Amino acid sequence: MSEVDFTGGGRQTRTLRIDRNGRKTQQQRRQAPPRAVWKRHQQLVPSASLTTMARTLLLVVAAGALVYVSRAHAEGVRGPKLPDHVADVRDAILTAARSGDINELQSAFEVSGNIPDLGISPRSDPIKVLKDRSADPQGRDTLAAIVEMLDMPPSTLPFGNDIENNLIYVWPYLSTRQLDKLTPSEQVDLYRLVTPELAAEMRKKKRWLWWRLVISADGTWTLFRKGT
Repeated sequence: MSEVDFTGGGRQTRTLRIDRNGRKTQQQRRQAPPRAVWKRHQQLVPSASLTTMARTLLLVVAAGALVYVSRAHAEGVRGPKLPDHVADVRDAILTAARSGDINELQSAFEVSGNIPDLGISPRSDPIKVLKDRSADPQGRDTLAAIVEMLDMPPSTLPFGNDIENNLIYVWPYLSTRQLDKLTPSEQVDLYRLVTPELAAEMRKKKRWLWWRLVISADGTWTLFRKGT
């Protein structure tokens, strides 16, 4: 018996069988899609949602507060040199915050290419939520917090397996430090951000309760949440 295969467009295969008596039969069987088609399909399906990634980042940042020595402290007041992508997004966020108009944060979202994890439903209006969370109705208290954070150096934490982009940049750097072991100058930075009462509460609970902002090495504004 001999066989001859006929492939039809990479979808199914017809097999022509010839037995010893010269009789011919055909069978059809499904064939896996071509590799190129499968690759395109994979590109359309995200490997993980931004929310899942942000939750993982929270775990990394929280763990870093206990076991990772802040590179910002090691490298001095200036902190680590920011990659161009990170610096561009930071500048866009700062420009929006200093404008005094919380709606300008939309332009920072556009520079980043996404809306960061704010701890809200994907259907919620991020600008409205940030405005509602602010101590004032215009959202300027939140903008002031952003300016104070980004005027300080970030800390850097390892995240992911990408050799060239395996760091995340976390503001303020204090959010990854052990608050009961701050230097005098670091304590001054802490009081620039929070009240003495909140600082005492965070020391007691041994965790960061104020705002935290994260930008990944590729320039993605990944996280902006409070009390995580």
